[in-house]
Amino acid sequence: MDGLGPFETPLRIAVAVSGGADSMAAVLLTQAWAQPCGGRVLALIVDHGIRDDAATEASEVAGRLRACGIEAFILAVTGLAPGPALAERARDARHDALEAACTAAGIVHLVFGHHAGDQAETVIMRMLRQSAAGGLAGMAALVETSRVRRLRPLLGTNPETLRAWLRGRGIGWVEDPSNASPFALRGRLRAERRRLGSVQSGQHGFAMSTASRGRTRAAREQDWHRALADRVTFYPQGFAVMLPGPIPAAALAHLLQVIGGAFRPPSLTQVVALAAAPVPATLSGTRLLAAGRFGPGLLVVREARAVQTPVAARIGAVWDERFRLANLPPGYGEAAELTLGAWGDDAPRGRHAWPSAAMRTMPVLRQGYRVVSSDKDIFNHLRPIVVHAAFSPATVAPYFPLPSMQR
Repeated sequence: MDGLGPFETPLRIAVAVSGGADSMAAVLLTQAWAQPCGGRVLALIVDHGIRDDAATEASEVAGRLRACGIEAFILAVTGLAPGPALAERARDARHDALEAACTAAGIVHLVFGHHAGDQAETVIMRMLRQSAAGGLAGMAALVETSRVRRLRPLLGTNPETLRAWLRGRGIGWVEDPSNASPFALRGRLRAERRRLGSVQSGQHGFAMSTASRGRTRAAREQDWHRALADRVTFYPQGFAVMLPGPIPAAALAHLLQVIGGAFRPPSLTQVVALAAAPVPATLSGTRLLAAGRFGPGLLVVREARAVQTPVAARIGAVWDERFRLANLPPGYGEAAELTLGAWGDDAPRGRHAWPSAAMRTMPVLRQGYRVVSSDKDIFNHLRPIVVHAAFSPATVAPYFPLPSMQR
């Protein structure tokens, strides 16, 4: 955990708990790590509603954790009908529920109990899908999304070590039969891994190889992180200025991801020529254009035609995957039926503090057609989002630095 910081003081940290041995060990180990520095741990238990006894098991797990002095909440996921890709749909719904709960609790660190066995299964599955070298590095110990920092501190730990640790403390766990389902690829791989569990040297070698690829991936990421820090000035209003000259393709791809609010960066093949010789262009929901009075280089702004339509202005609402509503203007409650959307054609005209191309895509609050927040005070109510692991590590995750502009 010490290598996955920074962590704030006082620390609040959440752990995803299924009730299985891995997540039970993860939450108890996290508690032991956090308590000496006054940290508080919140266990989040997801009930997918798929199995008849899932609700009872979730309640039992919550009781077991509370007996250990750990605050526990059960999150109910609905609408998961049996059918194709159920495991993937359940995972996406689970992650969304976990991150939403963290946001509601004001927590930015979310621990998962994935271990060396899970890592081996993940890499094998990616091999079967013919993933590139970055994918074959397996799961990362730290991934930053738009809402939380996902931490996996146990990726180098053998699952039997975790089970032995729990047994030594007289702590039980539940076994989810779906984890061993022969109808899912991961279930079949898990059964084979357990059958060969005595061959520890092979698993150790596999883990070492994955760790080596992970270090190579991390070194590459540090290179483009450095390029972004040196070459790009981010503005919390949702645009950036990039200095002239070539930039690593991965750095440009993730810059476009953030400014465009995309779930993933564009592929490197889409940006490699542009990265080698940056020029005005439109790509992946963003525009690059001459920076003008903002200095040499290029402005990187959201493409006006690609912005999301207005959403209801509720506390916590996310618009265009770029901004989250933190509060409402004085005198307006949620009953005022405000909306959050782009300025568009209503953007102030003439010389302005912000570039006109960016102004059109900046957020504004409206009541009907009437604007109720000026271009100056809107950012008293919003928090820009750094989207989906685009930058790591970020000392203020998951937000851009506010209010000053920083390079």
